Amino acid sequence: MSKLTLEHYQQHLPQIVEIMHGGLMIIDPAGRIVMVNQALERMTGYTRDEIVGQHCTVLQCDACNLLRNSSRTHWCQLFENPQGRRDHIRCDIIAKTGTIVPVLKNAVLLKNDQGETIGAVETLIDLSEIEKRDRKIAELARRLPPENRFFGMLGQSQAMRHVFELIEKAARSEAPVIIYGESGTGKELAAHAIHRLSDRCDEPFIQLNCAALNEALLESELFGHVKGAFTGAYRHRTGRFEAASRGAIFLDEIGEMPLATQAKLLRVLENKQLERVGDHTPIPVDVRIISATNQNLVDMLERKQFRKDFFFRIGVIPIHLPPLRSRLEDLPPLTDAFLRELAGRSGKKITGLSKTTLDRLLSYPWPGNVRELKSALEFAFVVADSGPLQPDHLPNHILAAERTPKHAFGNRQPTSDEKATLIAALKQAGGNRTETARILGVTRATVWNRIRKYQLTVEPAIRIR
Repeated sequence: MSKLTLEHYQQHLPQIVEIMHGGLMIIDPAGRIVMVNQALERMTGYTRDEIVGQHCTVLQCDACNLLRNSSRTHWCQLFENPQGRRDHIRCDIIAKTGTIVPVLKNAVLLKNDQGETIGAVETLIDLSEIEKRDRKIAELARRLPPENRFFGMLGQSQAMRHVFELIEKAARSEAPVIIYGESGTGKELAAHAIHRLSDRCDEPFIQLNCAALNEALLESELFGHVKGAFTGAYRHRTGRFEAASRGAIFLDEIGEMPLATQAKLLRVLENKQLERVGDHTPIPVDVRIISATNQNLVDMLERKQFRKDFFFRIGVIPIHLPPLRSRLEDLPPLTDAFLRELAGRSGKKITGLSKTTLDRLLSYPWPGNVRELKSALEFAFVVADSGPLQPDHLPNHILAAERTPKHAFGNRQPTSDEKATLIAALKQAGGNRTETARILGVTRATVWNRIRKYQLTVEPAIRIR
């Protein structure tokens, strides 16, 4: 067998470069690309003929922009580095299609025998699959244990069996779904169930609360932005729609979305392509949209607070989640499931509910629905030591609420009862919205929405009218 020499390795260097899994790029001292391998072609979408000879800025690397801007004597700070290298730089590049590609980059200067710099070589490792895996792990970590549940939802009532059937049918379709329901009824769980049962189940499930951001930030979150698009945009950012590619996006509290954003999102849904904030490159998107609201969108249409064309586009398959007060037969199994979960976490020897406690729970209107029930039981677990939970273990606002016959709830909570419950919780919390939300088992945004809905004024002296 002949002995391999350095010359042999150098002879086969082009073949070695081509079978590398990571991208490789050689740049001359002026920043022009002189060589790339096949992996970099696949990563960027540029062919060799398209990219060789261009300046390396064609990839719009955000980290490189910072290095170039901070250089004092060269076009790039890399050429000022005494060690002549940059290791493990996390950055984003923009492919030919406009897609943002997260990469891990290493760079080193090339020198001749006289020690003169003749260029630089960069290697790029595509992190897209790693980030996708991390999102998947985070999604799975949020899911509740199955334990006789329908993807986290528990219910044996006719109303919930109907919901489960609708979810299964919706999952077999690609049409947009809108989930209606009061706060705490499980809209997020229903959205997860639709995705997990669909053909897109192995792709990303990305969610966004439309009430949590102002118009400018909401558009940036939805569509992404490029570096310099606005003050504070120091690097490229992939939007939620792009991150959900081939999967699904869940837009919670969509009734809070500004009209201007509705119009832009409508164009994305109709054209199946988007433009990042600060850029005009169309990016194709293939995303299943699932939305949710606790508001009456039909009323909002009449008040011109919601676009009709957008409403009909996102609401092809409506699913209505019933409030807890209209399916009280599900309260005992829900309570049992939550108590087992809490006992497992705390180690306390709680043996269930006394009959008096169960009667009290069944006569309470549950404006915060299942979320409020779980919150109330968590409070009771803190107060109680052992044995069955008693009425005095329950939160004060449940004990103070006027007891209502079970048959009086019907299919919805009377407006006056919801308003009275809100006022009682605000008073108990001293007007603090965050504490009010905790008492009711709802989000802070929901508290604000109900304060506006009933035109309440909460003054510093906590006089509510």
